Amino acid sequence: MDDKLKALSDRIKNHSSSMLTEEAVKTSIVLPFLNALGYDVFDPSEVIPEFTADAVGKKGEKVDYAIKIDGNIRILIECKPLTTNLDKVHLAQLYRYFSVTDAKFAILTNGRTFHFHTDLEAPNKLDDKPFLTFDLAELNVALLPELTKFAKDGFDVDGVLQSAHRLKYTSGIKKKIVELMDDPTEEFVRMAIADVYEGRFTAAIREQFAPMVKNAWREMMRDMVQSRITSALATTNVVEMEPVEVAKPVDEDEIVTTEEEKEGFMIVRAIAREVIPASRIAMRDQKSYCAVLVDNNNRRPLVRLWFNRSIKYVGIFEGKEEKKYRIETLDHIYDYSDQIRATAKAYATGAVKDMPAETLE
Repeated sequence: MDDKLKALSDRIKNHSSSMLTEEAVKTSIVLPFLNALGYDVFDPSEVIPEFTADAVGKKGEKVDYAIKIDGNIRILIECKPLTTNLDKVHLAQLYRYFSVTDAKFAILTNGRTFHFHTDLEAPNKLDDKPFLTFDLAELNVALLPELTKFAKDGFDVDGVLQSAHRLKYTSGIKKKIVELMDDPTEEFVRMAIADVYEGRFTAAIREQFAPMVKNAWREMMRDMVQSRITSALATTNVVEMEPVEVAKPVDEDEIVTTEEEKEGFMIVRAIAREVIPASRIAMRDQKSYCAVLVDNNNRRPLVRLWFNRSIKYVGIFEGKEEKKYRIETLDHIYDYSDQIRATAKAYATGAVKDMPAETLE
């Protein structure tokens, strides 16, 4: 299933301009998606196209697909064009059909985004908000186990409902936490500093401490990520990762690879290995900087470590352009994890071709 979903993800990225109609979305994405979950899309008794139910109040309305499992309708699917911004208004047909069938789940999709709904709030009444949102173009591997619960083999209504209940509330909590991180409320700042500041809480104190609370939270999250990566590296170095590949310098007397550069390389490698095999990431030291390359190819630069001076910089490649960012410690490399992964992913998918030699001088 993972390989099929990755293929569909690439299709969305590379051919989205050809999927502007609802029919194109159905043929190119939705049916292959159902096939990836193990359903026979060519069996109209299992995947029912243009599904209708007699008890629906409005005649002539149809749901794009209904999936029948063990003789019962279990999943309803409504498709929209790729450019559609999915909203509550698009749930109208699913609302009506959900209440008059044995369906327990409904999927609303534009081919890229999949909204999974059920009836957690009231029995037989479809919830307005999805309990799971899945972006096919940006595969989140953490959500793949949740998708497997909708597969034909082993489909269990009670098991999926338990997951739906957990996902709905944890996603809401995560959203609120992100909001608090970006803009701490007065109540949150008051609670956070209660044990470290004994004075009277005023508007001026809130203004003073709010940025501190925000930065403290971010540093805490970075420390947690670093701890997990360090732990993963300690294990991976023994059983998975190949020895660090360092190309021999032209003049060994002039080029010295420092421990700091090696550690910086390991951080970059740990970040990038989420989207590209660690064995493809190599280090090649130069006189003025230490290059982290994909496939040990100097036309595929991932990061440059400018550590040969008192003020240190990390060079991040965005397309064919290198942008330098000043860092105080190696921990600050983690601040650019998203950019590093994006560049690694671009090389892995072929979105960025090898750079011309003159770009790398």
